[in-house]
Amino acid sequence: MGVRAWWTELSRLVLPVACGGCGLDDVPWCAACDALLGPPWRCEQRAGRLDLLGAPGGLPVWTVADCVGPVRAAVLAWKDHGRLDLTRPFAAALVAAGRALAPVLGPGEVLVVPAPSTPASRRRRGGNLVDDLAAALAAGLRAGGTAARSSPVLARRGGDQVGLGTRARWLNLTGHVRVRRRALAQVAGCRVLLVDDVLTTGATLVACRVPLEAAGAHVAAGFTLASTPPPGARTGDERDIRCGSAA
Repeated sequence: MGVRAWWTELSRLVLPVACGGCGLDDVPWCAACDALLGPPWRCEQRAGRLDLLGAPGGLPVWTVADCVGPVRAAVLAWKDHGRLDLTRPFAAALVAAGRALAPVLGPGEVLVVPAPSTPASRRRRGGNLVDDLAAALAAGLRAGGTAARSSPVLARRGGDQVGLGTRARWLNLTGHVRVRRRALAQVAGCRVLLVDDVLTTGATLVACRVPLEAAGAHVAAGFTLASTPPPGARTGDERDIRCGSAA
């Protein structure tokens, strides 16, 4: 046994490893769970809050997974239980998604903007984890031929969204997201793709869209790692990247 293999085995004995999704022993992220992060598909019909100010069609939103079962367990472990090793497979899924979305978005530069977290969340998690998702999506878009860059231009105050219903989520966010003063010139006239971890009610994406468009940006679409199905809904029926363009 080589030194690297010996050290890996020793590390597993000292710090047991289990898949962040299904709990399979000895792997941080298994192939079966990775297969649940598929090609991007449209999911905005799941979130009623995306109808902003009566705009026809609301905001197009893509995702790569249903937030159920192992995916939901992995997202919670990543956000709230210190499983930062899951950033790597999540980012890989978003790089692949960006590559696939580049032809859909069409020509022209895209500014990929992560949804901001509260100061308390950043302290607890060591930063805003969605920044890594936005950077990965921008890298995939560039690989697919779209000029893209990511930038955390938004700031947020207020409490976390965990456990809140639709109305409470909206009230918790309204007026609490703003464009950072130093970024106002950066976003004016830009086409923006918003990124968040999970689409639930759509309140976060709308709360981000409002100040961005007030600052002169055009928010073309949203993207999330996962999307929560409505109660009683079947999963998997909506997965089709050919649902239309966000340009």
